[in-house]
This record gives sequence, structure tokens and C-alpha cells, in this order.
Amino acid sequence: MTTAGGQPIVELPRDMNVLFWTQPQRDLAFRMFDTVAPARTIRAGGQVMALPHGAPLNPVWEADGRSWTVDSHMADQRLAGLIIIQDGRIRLERYGLGFSGAGRWTSFSVAKSFTSTLVGAAVQDGYITSLDAPVTRYIPELAGSGYDGVTVAQLLAMQSGVRWNEDYTDPNSDVALFNLQQPADGLDPVTAYMRRLPRAHAPGTRWNYNTGETNLIGVLVERATGKALADYLSEKVWQPFGMEADAAWVLNSGGREISGCCMSISLRDYGRFGMFVLGGGRAGDRQIVPQGWFDAAGRKQAEIGRPGAGYGYQWWTFDDGSFSAQGIFGQGIFIDPSRKLVIAGVGNWPTATDPVMAQRRHAFYQAVRAAVDSR
Repeated sequence: MTTAGGQPIVELPRDMNVLFWTQPQRDLAFRMFDTVAPARTIRAGGQVMALPHGAPLNPVWEADGRSWTVDSHMADQRLAGLIIIQDGRIRLERYGLGFSGAGRWTSFSVAKSFTSTLVGAAVQDGYITSLDAPVTRYIPELAGSGYDGVTVAQLLAMQSGVRWNEDYTDPNSDVALFNLQQPADGLDPVTAYMRRLPRAHAPGTRWNYNTGETNLIGVLVERATGKALADYLSEKVWQPFGMEADAAWVLNSGGREISGCCMSISLRDYGRFGMFVLGGGRAGDRQIVPQGWFDAAGRKQAEIGRPGAGYGYQWWTFDDGSFSAQGIFGQGIFIDPSRKLVIAGVGNWPTATDPVMAQRRHAFYQAVRAAVDSR
């Protein structure tokens, strides 16, 4: 079928196996992800944090043997939105793919860094007593599984030692299968799937990227606080910090937020979250996470086998002090505390992961930092 103008009609996907959607389906669905599956609203408050404009930034740089501009970068990365906030002011804001500031775009694994922040809030509120506490204290159904003896900190840093396959191209990988899990034996689907995985290494000795464990972190926070993640995020960040728009968090088959994925958020509110992090997790006169939380969360807690980089508490870290939240298909929030800099971008890469696209994105981050330093 085609439109009156001869363009093919794109239908929303009928399943949640996003790794195998077509690019036109993703272009459509990523801006309305919470209509593809059930979702819970993250309510904003009445007071909106202002984002004044500062002096425009328009970096030009060289990478991969060619000259780049913001426009060519957006086209290359297939960005739907890009915002640069520096010292509390918008230095650049652009949109593409027919998207606008009035819309919301899905986060994918950028959600991991939001979930990690809720752990910090739960520690500050006294719901979680210590990051050294065993995971089984909060999810006792994991006793006798590969998660025996694993601490909250090890879960946050993806160092549980439990076996997991995160291959996005393999339909039989854990990351492709675990969201298809249905509740079983009275357990939520996340716990039901994760507790049957075997241990591959001793806890704390090996890093392995594991989206399922972020979903376990979400279960842990919900158990500790007695609150749905969307409601807790609204209470601790969205309303007190002054997010502009309601957001949404997609639910799994058990009715819980998919805490490693699938938040629908406006571009400016992605940027505001970066500002919340830069400010040390304060909202007005309230300290939402423990002082120093983001100093630890955004610092290397695990070696990942890549020079100059590491993994913190659900953040990708760099030895120069910057860190980032990253999601498949090109979502990202880059934070540079030394420059009071936040760069947030959302889009739709041709493939879920691409090392060349990632390198080009990082080259853009470096160009922005250079442009900030030159003014």
C-alpha cells in the first residue's frame, strides 16, 4: 500500500522484537514507542526548569579523512534530535527525521543510567542500606541461583559473573529472548528468566554487558521502595527538578517497567537529566541521591578491555572524567563535568550497534569540547 503521493505506508510493528524491525518501522515507532506496548506515565510537575539560550555553537571538525559540520553529522548519525547544553544554557538544538521538540523519543539503554539513579535515590531515602548488600536481600527468589553472593554494587557495574549473551544479531541470544519471558511460578518475568542462568565467573572478577541485570536492578528498586519505577522517578526527579513534559516507561509482560530500556522522553528533558547529574543530584534544596553519587557512578568501576574507557554504575566512563549513557540505534547523553557540558542525541542508526558510527559520535563530542574551550 502507498500514500496518495506514492510513498509506501509504514505500519507500526506488532511485536516488541525491535532488533528485527525494518528501518522505516523504527523511524515511526521510536517516536511513539509507548503506543507499541503498555507503558506507565512519568508525571511532570507544574514548575518547569527554564533552559535559556546561550551563544550558539557550530563546531567544524575533521574525522575519517573528511570535514564535518553539525548538519553532516546529523545526517550521518540519522539523528532525530540533538541538543547541547553548556553552563545551563542551550548552545545548540536541532531536529531531523520529521521529529520536533514537542515529541518524545525512546531511550533504549540510556534508561540504564536513569535506573542506576533510582538506586542512588533509594540509598538516600534509606530503602537500600548499602551497595555491599547482597542482591538476594531484596530479591530472595534469586537464592540458590547464580546470583548468590552477588552485591548490589556488582550488579550495578555488571560484574555478577553470571552468564549472559548480549548479541543483538542473534535471535536466540539472551537479550533477544528475555523480554519474551512470561511470568512463571508466581515470579515476575525478569526474575523467572534471570534466576535460571548459570554462573560463568566469580562475582566481581569479570565485566560482561548484561541488559537483563539492569532489569533485575529495577526489580530490586521496586522491591526496596514498594513503588513503581515510573512513580518513583516522577517523585524524585521529574517533578522536583522541573522536567517539561510527561514521559513514559514501557512495561513488560508482568506489568513492570523494562528498566534496562524503553523510556519515551523529550529531547530537552534528556538534556535536563544531564543537568541534574551535573548538579550532583540536587533538585532545589533537596539532595535526591547521596552526595558524591555521580562521582562514583560516572567513574570506572570495571575494566571493559578498552583503553581510556570503563564502566561505572550503568554509565560508560572515560578516563578524562567524562561519562555517557548510551542506547542502541544511536541514543546518548554525554556529560563532561569539567566543562559543565551535556550533549543529548536521539535517532535511528541503520543497525543496533556500529563501532564506526560510535567513533564518529565520539569525534563529535570532542569537537564540541574544543569549541567550548575556544570561546
